[in-house]
This record gives sequence, C-alpha cells and structure tokens, in this order.
Amino acid sequence: MIDEVKIREALKEVMDPEIGMSVIDLNMIKSVTINENEIDVKMVLTTPGCPLMGYLTNEVKEKVESISEGKKVSVSCLNEKWTPPWVSQSNDV
Repeated sequence: MIDEVKIREALKEVMDPEIGMSVIDLNMIKSVTINENEIDVKMVLTTPGCPLMGYLTNEVKEKVESISEGKKVSVSCLNEKWTPPWVSQSNDV
C-alpha cells in the first residue's frame, strides 16, 4: 500500500540540478495528500520564477506515478518562498 513515507523515500532520487541535492533534502516537498484515487503533492521552488519549475514538477510527478498503484498524481507549486534553513539537518550545507 502506498503511503507518504514511501513517496518521500522515492522522491529522494529527484535531484535539483542547480543545487545537486534532492527535493527531499532541500525540503521542497511541503505536503503529500493521498486519497482513494489521487495523490496530490505540493512543493516549493528554491527561487521565485525558477526556470526549472516544469522540469522539477515533471520529475516529481513521474517518480510518484511510478509507485502510485494506479492513482492519479498531481503536483503543484506553492507561492511560498524557500529558505536555506529548510535544508535537511542531515546534510552538510
């Protein structure tokens, strides 16, 4: 059964190419909601108007779809400013 832990674990493989860290380690994934037929992922970008928005949202969507057990997957970006202190404390940044 798919759950948020499995999704977040899978998303550790999605890297921000400009920073070289995963969207999980950068704490860009703000919420994962799993309903009966749908998985909704909300994320933030490291810079406003990030030119990689399409790339990153597509990578997150594809990764979640690969483990979604047939559920519809949607990914959206929040209009929220990302800040470096959000980076996982387990990394040396």
